[in-house]
Parts: sequence; C-alpha cells; structure tokens
Amino acid sequence: MIISVGADHGGFELKDKLAAMLREEGYELIDNGTNSSDSVDYPDYAQAVAHDILEKRAELGLLVCGSGIGISIAANRFKGIRAALVTNPDYARLSRQHNNANIIVFGGRFTAFEDAKEWLRIFLSTPFEGGRHERRIEKIDLI
Repeated sequence: MIISVGADHGGFELKDKLAAMLREEGYELIDNGTNSSDSVDYPDYAQAVAHDILEKRAELGLLVCGSGIGISIAANRFKGIRAALVTNPDYARLSRQHNNANIIVFGGRFTAFEDAKEWLRIFLSTPFEGGRHERRIEKIDLI
C-alpha cells in the first residue's frame, strides 16, 4: 500500500516519526514534506496529499499540522477526499468503518507519538463496512 504524507511546520516532527514507523512496517510512502520548523502554509500540504489520492498515486493519506484542524479543512475541500481528524482509537476505527476516510489527520501539538502510532495502525487495518454507509458517503460529494 502506498501512503501519501504531508505536514506543516507544526506537524513535521510527528509526521516524520510516523513515516519512519510506516516504512519499517513495509509501507511505501510519498513524502510531500515539510521537514523543518520553518513556517509554511498547511493548505499546500493538504493539496499535495489530496492530489496523490485523487490521481491514484496513493491509496491513503496522513496529514499533520499544529492542531489538525486547518489541514483537515483544507483537505476536505477536494471532492472525493474524506479527511478525519483523529483524537482517539474509536475515531480512528469509525472514520474508516463508517466514513471510509481516506486521510487520517493528527494535531502535532496535541497528539503524543505513541497514541498517533496506535491510532494510525487502527486506521490502516480497519475496512470500510459499506452497506448503509456507502449511501451516505455518496451523498457527501453531491453537496
């Protein structure tokens, strides 16, 4: 599986740690940066990851900004993207199971690496249930 990753300056440390973990576990990554604490604009990284998914270069995405909020909003502006800001294991599971989220998002300033690692693994291992949830997902892109 190919995962596209991206972060702004507020999330690059957590993104880099999670990227290393993913590589160790055998995932192929497209790393869109950023890789320092120099100030950058989070919409640029949301766009890069969204495009990787929409253009089928990656199956899923990982985004991190300081709070996770701005980068989630930016990613969700793209039709076909369902970016979920995850703050606990249930959100990780349900974002995939019920919402077929294709990007997991963390707040780098508010999420411990050990928590993010657990939640990312849950996200990646949880299948979409389909069924009644499919109908609801189809309505999102009509808005």
